Amino acid sequence: MTTTETTKKSIFSNLTFQILIAMFFGALLGIFVHNYYVEEDAKSFSDKIKMLATVFIRLVQMIISPLVFTTLVVGIAKLGDIKAVGRIGGKALGWFFSASFISLLIGLFWVNTLQPGVGLKLGKIDYSTAAEVSDKTQGFSFQNFVEHIIPKSIVEAMATNEILQIVIFSIFFGLAAASIGSDSKPVVNALDKTSHIILKMVNYVMKFAPIGVFGAIAGVFAIKDVNDLLVTYAKFFSSFLVGIGTLWVFLLLIGYVFLKKQMTVLLKRIVGPLVIAFGTTSSEAVFPKLTEELERFGVKDKIVSFMLPLGYSFNLDGSMMYMTFASIFIAQVYNVPLDLPTQMTMLLVLMLTSKGIAGVPRASLVVVAATCGMFKIPIEGIALILPIDHFCDMFRSATNVLGNALATSVVGKWEKES
Repeated sequence: MTTTETTKKSIFSNLTFQILIAMFFGALLGIFVHNYYVEEDAKSFSDKIKMLATVFIRLVQMIISPLVFTTLVVGIAKLGDIKAVGRIGGKALGWFFSASFISLLIGLFWVNTLQPGVGLKLGKIDYSTAAEVSDKTQGFSFQNFVEHIIPKSIVEAMATNEILQIVIFSIFFGLAAASIGSDSKPVVNALDKTSHIILKMVNYVMKFAPIGVFGAIAGVFAIKDVNDLLVTYAKFFSSFLVGIGTLWVFLLLIGYVFLKKQMTVLLKRIVGPLVIAFGTTSSEAVFPKLTEELERFGVKDKIVSFMLPLGYSFNLDGSMMYMTFASIFIAQVYNVPLDLPTQMTMLLVLMLTSKGIAGVPRASLVVVAATCGMFKIPIEGIALILPIDHFCDMFRSATNVLGNALATSVVGKWEKES
């Protein structure tokens, strides 16, 4: 085989390339169905083709719980003591809350500067579409979050993929195993081997990623008139892109400050997970693949297994930026005055309440709806952003993946140097 043939084979076997091709053809198919089929048939097609994405995401969800449990327990057992866990945990939470605060500030700055909701006329809005999201805000509070983080049953937590609950149980299990010493080695070794088997399963599951992305993109484009949406929401969407772009610039600059030339290597490693998250609008869908890529990048497995599960609960940078942006956008549309102290109070509320909804479908919208209710902003305003939310979610999900990859890599470097 010649060098040229080898290069071509390498390109076409590359997962990222396959996913990009799948996105392109999925969009083409979806646009064709939308333009040439009646609305009812297009909806039926969308429901069926989205099953491909559902199958892929469920395959990933199938392995998340055992992967988090086995890798986290092994990682903590290898750390060996409570001091090490506390040191890494302290660094992690310090990073997470700092990143969240800055992300919220970026959203706050741009929504006040560009004012996408001022004077906006969106025509007829179907407010019934907000009912599902509004219903999920019932009983939404910081108290419920605190009660929710402690699992009643690890079996129930694993069955429902409650990552934060699994993390809590795994930390206790890992610390207990470490305290026993050599007597726990057979169990820890068994879990270590199990985690490697699960990571091997990741390779099999990821082969289905292009098909899942194809189904997700085709399903969305089949039922949404993208041209009309982008014209109607041009100011909102373009303002949102300015905000998310600013956040990316900030994250990349911080990455280069701490990782220097290694930042380029990290980006090459995570481009696949970024594209998958963008196409499926699910950062959860890339959790296993991101674990694998960060270990290949050089972050110790015990750091990755500790940081990533925490990051998926506490470090959702893209979602955080969107929360202040969307909340104040709705206030602008309804002419609800919010002075700076009130907006800063809203920011602090979001800092706390947003930490309890990892794994909740359309989690960002649930938090936005709850926040609107707290500050006397009409909750039904969620209906204003629902039509364009899927496309915003694509950028949010990819940003969340970047933020978690960066946090894990930087803390891994700090630990290596300490």
